[in-house]
Amino acid sequence: MKLLILLLLAAAPAFAQTAPKAGPITVAQDGTGTYRTVQAAVDAVPNQSQQVVTIRIKKGTYREKLVVPTLKTHIRLVGEDQANTILTFDDHTGDAAGHNTYTSHSVLVQGNDFSAENLTFENTAGYTAGQAVALHVEADRATFTNCRMVGNQDVLFLATDHTRQYFKNCYIEGTTDFIFGASTAVFDHCTILSKKNSFITAASTPPQQTFGFVFLNCKLLGDTARAKKVYLGRPWRPNARVVYINTEMGSHIAAAGWDNWKNPENEKTAFFAEYHSTGPGANPQGRVGWSYQITAAEAKSYTLKAIFAASEPWLPK
Repeated sequence: MKLLILLLLAAAPAFAQTAPKAGPITVAQDGTGTYRTVQAAVDAVPNQSQQVVTIRIKKGTYREKLVVPTLKTHIRLVGEDQANTILTFDDHTGDAAGHNTYTSHSVLVQGNDFSAENLTFENTAGYTAGQAVALHVEADRATFTNCRMVGNQDVLFLATDHTRQYFKNCYIEGTTDFIFGASTAVFDHCTILSKKNSFITAASTPPQQTFGFVFLNCKLLGDTARAKKVYLGRPWRPNARVVYINTEMGSHIAAAGWDNWKNPENEKTAFFAEYHSTGPGANPQGRVGWSYQITAAEAKSYTLKAIFAASEPWLPK
């Protein structure tokens, strides 16, 4: 009996994850890679890896409801081509499967120290589908470089407070509240396209968190036909924090800039601010009186080192 127990214990780890194949990890739908699906490649990564594991993904449209679980740390996904390496699904709230905002994701990232490059994260549920998340991030220290997040309502869900994400040279498009959640996130030189008259951000920053969403040197664009009055943000929770610094704003940005989500009490607690906005949508005199135009000295404090400090400092590469 003791021998049987020992044998079972020895074999148990084999069932925890897919056995990895030797050599570099590549994903290709035509069978020329190590795996045919991204999920199979992620599953093969050793649990709790302390070294970065790179998974290279060849061009293609990968229709997968991809999950990077908590135990899959230090994963790096690298697409062959940003526009043509697409991770996609079409779940949305109110569909036959009963999905809600938290379960409608095409891609869910839970493992810390995750990074992605040259990829499109997409939800194709459609313009009238309601909440339909393309990318849902719960991980801390997650970096996205030269990626696209596309969909309609609730595209990019940065769900967890006291987690940090960095977006560099990314493209994000959507309709309503399409950048939302409780995390601390920096958008650095990103392009953001609004596809209808609505709201770009819906932050739910907790009161004890110093930073919410920070946009640095970004460009805000609008669909010329359907986006002619777009607000910079509204507070999903009372202490929402959103700051735009050196951001070029198109004429689609509403003069008032910000909305209180039909609750004047939010005006006392939300921190919505700008510094040196440019373009036809920049209108500091026309903004709501409860928003802020920060000073040059205050703007200088918005460094990556300061924003991502926390109890365990992090400076994305």
